[in-house]
Order: sequence, then C-alpha cells, then structure tokens
Amino acid sequence: MALTDTAITELRAEFPALQQKAGEKPLVFLDGPGGTQVHGSVIEAMGEYLTSANSNAGGPFLFSERTDETMLSARRALADLLNASRPEEIVFGPNMTSLTFNLSRAIGQTLSPGDEIVVTRLDHDANIAPWLALEERGIVLRHVDFDPSDCTLEMGSLEEAITPRTKLVAMGYASNAVGTVNDVARVASLAHATGAWLYVDAVHYAPHGPIDVQALNCDFLVCSVYKFFGPHLGALYGRYRLLDSLPAYKARPAGNAPPHKFETGTPSFEAMAGTTAAVDYLASIGQGYGAEHASEYAEFSDRRLDLKTGMAAIRAYETGLCKRMLAGLQEIPGIQIYGITDPARLDHRVPTLSFTLEGISPQEIAKRLNDANIFAWSGNFYALAVTERLGLEGHGGLLRVGLVHYNTAEEVDYFLGVLGDMPR
Repeated sequence: MALTDTAITELRAEFPALQQKAGEKPLVFLDGPGGTQVHGSVIEAMGEYLTSANSNAGGPFLFSERTDETMLSARRALADLLNASRPEEIVFGPNMTSLTFNLSRAIGQTLSPGDEIVVTRLDHDANIAPWLALEERGIVLRHVDFDPSDCTLEMGSLEEAITPRTKLVAMGYASNAVGTVNDVARVASLAHATGAWLYVDAVHYAPHGPIDVQALNCDFLVCSVYKFFGPHLGALYGRYRLLDSLPAYKARPAGNAPPHKFETGTPSFEAMAGTTAAVDYLASIGQGYGAEHASEYAEFSDRRLDLKTGMAAIRAYETGLCKRMLAGLQEIPGIQIYGITDPARLDHRVPTLSFTLEGISPQEIAKRLNDANIFAWSGNFYALAVTERLGLEGHGGLLRVGLVHYNTAEEVDYFLGVLGDMPR
C-alpha cells in the first residue's frame, strides 16, 4: 500500500505539534526546510531516557550501562539510515555546522599551501565557510557556479574546477534554498579520479529520499536529525579509515579511535535516544507503505530495507504534492519561481519551492501567511551564495515553502488560496 491521503491522516495523528491550533484554526507547517516537527515516539524516547537512563557514559552501573546502549543504538540507527559499513563511522555533534568546522580543521592539518578545495555557490554557507577558513593556511578555494535559469550546478565548470591539486570537493545533496538535487555519485567519480575526497551536505535531502553512502561512494556525509522529525543533533558519516587517519582536535578524556575522538565532551544522550526513535519511525513507514518499492532494494534486509522503502514511499508522495503546489504557484500573476519548474524533472528536486512575488517583499508575504496560520521562511536561509548569485541579496531574498510527508493536498490548496488573494 502506498502513502495515500488516508495514510497521511493517520501518520499526522502521531505528531503532537500537528494537532495544535491558533485561534481555533489548524497550523500549516510549510517551514520544514528550517526544521520539521517531531514524531511522538521521539518525545517519548527522550523522556524515557531522562527518567530511566540519565547518566554519563562508561560507568559500571545500570543507568550508565543504559546510556552506553543508548549511544550505540543511535549509531546503529544512523548507520542503517545511511547504509554505512559500521556504527563506528557515525560521529555525533551539536549540529552539522559544528561537525563540518571540526572536520575542516582536521582535514586542514593534512593539506599544504597551494592545495585546492572545490565548493559550490548552490550550497548552504555551512558547507562553504568552514572550507573558506582554511584559506589562512594557504589553501586555494575554487567556486563552482550554477545556472540561474533552473538553479542546477554547471557540471562542466565543476569538472574544470577539479584539478590534480584538488584535495576535497564539498557539495550539497540538495539545495536548501531552491531544492535542486545534485548528482552526488557523478561528482564522487570526478573527485576520486584525481585522488580527492568528497564531503556531502545531506541536511536538506535527508527528509525526502533514501541515502546510501556506499552507492554514492562519498567519503563524508553530514545531516541533521531535526530535519527528519527528530531532536536537534548533528550526525557525520565518514569512511572509517579516513576518520581513523585524520588528526582530531580533542581533550584527553576523549578516546583515540573513531568516532569518539571527534566527540569531545559530554554529548546529548537524550537526543541520541530521540534519534533512534526518529529512524525507527521512518522504518515503520517502509513496513506499512513501502512494499511496492521493495524490488528496488533487493540487496537490503531488516531495518535497512524498511528505511529504503519508507523513504522511497515518502519521495513518491512528496513528488505529487510538489507537482500540485508548483502548478498552483505558476497560475499566480507576478510570481517568479527559482529552480526546476518542469514537472517532468521533479526527480531532480526536493519539494522546496522558493519564489518572489511582484509588489510585495518576501518578509511581508511571510507575515501575512502567518496571519493565516501558515508557517514559511523568508530571506536567504544561510544560502547566501545562492541569493547573491540570483541578485536577491539586499532585496529581501526569497519566500520559501517546503513540503514534507506530513503535509496534505488540502494544506497546499489553502496556502495557494491565501497567497493568490494577497493584496499588493
């Protein structure tokens, strides 16, 4: 059985925030790109940890042993979600940005003046600024542009940017500003052909489709659990041999082997408990609604199979919603949509749609949407390079709406009606 309107209604009932109202009217969450709402099982798991396992790790007593198991369970869950080879390839941190800065410093220790790093103008600044910081060590950054007409990477320019001096390519799986999905596997091949590593920001893609780090052949991949229905926690995948070989900035109590050498200080164990619950929730979607996708993932079994089929079911459902919203937006006079708009190419984008509307600023649109209980973001979303390239920085940026699987066709139609009726 696929994800139908009935199924989505049942799943929505499992999200406490989706039951909230303001002025007796439901809330419409189109702010998913900035963080999704949390599944009920995540809230329960975090509360359970705090009442029955709250302790530091590594002790010879019950609560500490439960904390150790909580941490290992979370690593196993993320390894299953990303199809990592082993749990030790998963590093946790407060957020993706902190993890990337940490790894950029570690990787910087292995580089020499004149070595090159390739970044793209389609990325969130969290996958640009940490690499820019290495310029003080004499590292050269090369910037790859994107085509403003559809906001897709200029692959020819990317190929030219990768040279024998390139040591790392940093790119996003999907743009948090305009929704473009990049060909990560192809870039991995280009990078590896010169001996470079590939660092992938999958924060924005993770809620929308299956991720397989082994099939992508990337060397590092980062994501944020709060973007896929869990708590505020960052996660990094790295090939074990690379994590093992890299120097780590750490305090002495941290272990010397991955992943602990990159996790200085006491982490949020309760967030790890919530992370496992969030992954199990996604797996439950595969169990209930992913059967039609099972043949696509015949090499997987158990939770890894459920996660792949569940995320595939989510991708299929969201594509339908995205097509509906895109068609409605295109009927509104004065609108300029940025990114892929061809319905035949929706497999190259996630359901994040950003636009400007003639006669009204993005900030004013967001305020008026809020008056109608619709949550949406305006500005540059820390994808500063995108709004600069589009000529929108300093002019209010973009209005961004993002769909996830708990959104409905009724919410899309309500949003389109409110937007279309806005006086200008």
